Amino acid sequence: MYAVVKTGGKQVRVEPGARVRVEQLPGDVGSSIELDQVLLVGGGDDALQIGTPVVEGARVSGTITAQGRHPKIRVFKMKRRKGYRRLQGHRQSYTEIQVDSIDA
Repeated sequence: MYAVVKTGGKQVRVEPGARVRVEQLPGDVGSSIELDQVLLVGGGDDALQIGTPVVEGARVSGTITAQGRHPKIRVFKMKRRKGYRRLQGHRQSYTEIQVDSIDA
């Protein structure tokens, strides 16, 4: 069974037992979390369920396993022959979730 959930402005495909990294969510490591914006549920006994825009009554339960930050990326801007150079770095925060169950 799998589901597509919306979190942090992105859509993520999850399965029970999988670990996924999503945009940072509030919560401590080891605490449980419920994702209720389920857009699609499939692969189970029932046929594919597509939400309009979400599947009614569907939930994804999980446990927060880590709160961290991705590796740094460097944003470099330059205009040739003008002496214009800018260097900027960025590290995006994430929450890693261990998916426990999908309730349709």
